Amino acid sequence: MRVAQFPNRAWWSRAGALVAIAGLLLYSVFAPHSIAAGEISLAIAGAGWLLRTFASRTTGFRRTSFDLPIGLFFLWTILSSFLSVEPHISIAKIQSTCVIFLFYLTQAIATRRTAVLLVSLVILSGAAGTVYSIYDLLRGRGIVVESIAPDSPLHSVKVQPNDAIWRVGGRRVYSVADIDQAIRNAPTNSSLTVGIISQGEHVERLGMMVTDAAKSRTSPSGIIGSKPTHRFRASGWTRHYETYAEILQILAQLALGLALAHLLNHGLNRWSRLAFLAAALLALGLALTAMRTALIAFAVGVVVISWRALRGRGRIAVLAGLSALLLIGAFVVFETRARQALFLQDPSSSLRVEVARVGLSRIMLHPLFGHGMDAMKVHWNEWGFPGSEMLHLHSTPLQLAFDRGLPALCFWLWIVWLFWRLASRNEKRLRETLDTNRYGILLGATGALAGFFASSLVNYNLGDGEVALVFWWLLGLVIVVSANRESSAQHPRG
Repeated sequence: MRVAQFPNRAWWSRAGALVAIAGLLLYSVFAPHSIAAGEISLAIAGAGWLLRTFASRTTGFRRTSFDLPIGLFFLWTILSSFLSVEPHISIAKIQSTCVIFLFYLTQAIATRRTAVLLVSLVILSGAAGTVYSIYDLLRGRGIVVESIAPDSPLHSVKVQPNDAIWRVGGRRVYSVADIDQAIRNAPTNSSLTVGIISQGEHVERLGMMVTDAAKSRTSPSGIIGSKPTHRFRASGWTRHYETYAEILQILAQLALGLALAHLLNHGLNRWSRLAFLAAALLALGLALTAMRTALIAFAVGVVVISWRALRGRGRIAVLAGLSALLLIGAFVVFETRARQALFLQDPSSSLRVEVARVGLSRIMLHPLFGHGMDAMKVHWNEWGFPGSEMLHLHSTPLQLAFDRGLPALCFWLWIVWLFWRLASRNEKRLRETLDTNRYGILLGATGALAGFFASSLVNYNLGDGEVALVFWWLLGLVIVVSANRESSAQHPRG
């Protein structure tokens, strides 16, 4: 029977569509800051989409060139998990790959008009996070340990003088009194996690035992300190500066793409100024994370965008601004991290190289289906990996080949290539039109993808759930804004 014969069905379809787009709007607000709030927002979007699907009897999915490589990538992930060295671990990990569904959800819900609003919201939200990061750095975090008593329970988590304690039991602390109170309030013989900032690096250590003897002391923590630390890596409202940096890199490219599109089509008007301001704030926030790889990835994306959109003096101006940002980033890295970090002579750099070497040497032991997702966490030292805290290869291509086999890596590279071809071709098609926002989003997407891929060579950014969600969300939006006509279900499957 036709939908028109059931007026209530049409009403429920419209209601579901409104709920779905509201969920995506909420996701755009929370994506740079909170995985929990982001997942709740996507659950709202998914519920609205389901309601619309049942009422309208159509999913709104589009047939695209991505369907085959995504399907093969997902299928190979499942096969590799069942054939894993540790199948019980890898099979449980399959659920993390379901972030791919956001690609289909986004293109089924969003329209060209709402896509602009979604991108604008996520850029604004990311810029607000930078403002908070500046405030957080000025205020400082935690309390710097000036001295620590021999019988302090914090020795069990290797706290040293000049370290800063900023979280105890998952909650932020601002004074020694806060730390003492957290210990007193914890159950006897329980184990607390302690968030430590040491030489600019954040570490969460588990194992501070709470005893009655410690609780009975005048100062259970046994430390002396009076000042917060200002030497830490900014992370907005999150605790994960690596995740935050990867997302800011993508958002900054989108903002720059929109800024240049408005500049080229309409001159230095209000919207281009706002977009340039947002791009500058996001880039500054990225510099404050002191993520060397994300800064280089951002530079790669900016070069791609400026090369595609500008000529002559325009390119020189953008590259001059990029050079200034890199200088700021280098200063932040020098002041925040270990002294040799700027020259890649720190322990983190050498550890990455060694981990990558061991991982590369083992790929051909299981070239077809890999070792299985997260299997290395059980066999880390047994398989020759150094240390105990890394537990992944810090490279998306290496990790995919190691975990899921070389075919999975090929499917992933296929997806990335199709993403680039779609964004770049349609950016070029819209370049001479006055469809400024669509052009700007696609221009920014080319830089975002270039930066994401560059970073993926030395970071396992696809394995970060928050970053992966933003990647698939952006790919869905690129499908939408690339469409030749306004429709949320062009070429529907049913």
